Amino acid sequence: MTACAIEPAAANDDNEDGQTPRTERAIAENGNENGKTPRTECVITVDGSYAARLAQDGGSWFPERWTLDGPEPYAVPLPGNQPEEPGTEVQPMGDGRVLIRRFADGRHNFSLLYPTGPTTGELPLGAVECPEEGAVLRLLPPAPCGEKAYALAVGPRSSAVWLVAGGAFGPEHLAEIPGRCSGGVWLDGTGRMLALDRESGGRTKAVVVDLERGGEVSPLLQIADGSDDRLLLADPDSGLLLISSDAPSPGRARLGWGVLGSTFPVRFPECLRVPDCTVTPFAIQPGQVLTPECCGVALRIDGPMGGWVGVWRPAARQVQHLPGPEGWLAGSGLWTETGELLLPYATADAPCGVARWAAAPRSGALTGEAEGPGGTGAGDAGPEDPEGGGGRAARSPEPGPPEPVVARPVPLQQAPLGNLVTK
Repeated sequence: MTACAIEPAAANDDNEDGQTPRTERAIAENGNENGKTPRTECVITVDGSYAARLAQDGGSWFPERWTLDGPEPYAVPLPGNQPEEPGTEVQPMGDGRVLIRRFADGRHNFSLLYPTGPTTGELPLGAVECPEEGAVLRLLPPAPCGEKAYALAVGPRSSAVWLVAGGAFGPEHLAEIPGRCSGGVWLDGTGRMLALDRESGGRTKAVVVDLERGGEVSPLLQIADGSDDRLLLADPDSGLLLISSDAPSPGRARLGWGVLGSTFPVRFPECLRVPDCTVTPFAIQPGQVLTPECCGVALRIDGPMGGWVGVWRPAARQVQHLPGPEGWLAGSGLWTETGELLLPYATADAPCGVARWAAAPRSGALTGEAEGPGGTGAGDAGPEDPEGGGGRAARSPEPGPPEPVVARPVPLQQAPLGNLVTK
């Protein structure tokens, strides 16, 4: 994989896989029961100031930036000289510009877009080539600092982390990791420690890549020798980790939680299992220092009857199920430190809106005009509750009988969570 010199972005005459923004490559496997994570339709900066998405008007796709930190949210269209391809990626930067990744002529071209009166300004950043057959490249989640952006290029035998915005000159190759990687979760507030799910030897394990030490790789999760263990989400403030593993149920991934730096094992609450549905965590409440069990976690739940939102806290031992707002940009949202869940939506009457769900402090219960039905569920399977609970997860539609609960949590074994200290 090589970087090209900075030059104007080429026209998007072709797309690498012809996907629409609502689909996701299989390489973005994230440990849900179907092996894939539903694609997020809107990307939000870590501080919640801006968001970006591909919007559509008359069948033509164009980037759109949302400003979220003002009195009312508003959107600014950023169309180029021609419509964008459906598979184009966009990501908001902390200064309000929008990073765009276009694919053309075998190269991934990066530019920064910004409004300039009636037109769109564009600053080309350069390109990355992935000449290997079967190689793919995608943007990683927004960096905590908001000043830089990263991409993951995955080849047949190795994966590379690129700095594609915020560097001294053009895209910079930062790390080469043996094996095919997916996922991408930031473990600290500076953008140094990046967790990736690496496939090697037929198994997938989460590893940590230190971007300030030449891409030094160390193991993060190894719940069982023969299990697939992925990291879905992390909160640097509290250390709360949302994990997917098939260790407690071989052949079927389950959601669990742990704490970065803790000696306690990962737990797999029965209430996070919703029959016939895919449950994907997409936001964790920040600012809960030393109290990870009190963090609110927002869940996207997709099933045969549609999708909705779940809210859960480790201490609550239950999931509250509620309908998402009309036009919800599914899989996107943000928690405030005070416990308010923000869900962006777009409809014909409200092309840029944010629904707000207020939660009581230290509680999983939400209040507000859009409040959904409460849920009940079984507790964790842990040392003080070795048998787990006997209840079943609340859901819509009517749930079926619960599956057997693992007798006790699976220990982390070799996961050096306590050694991840940023110096």
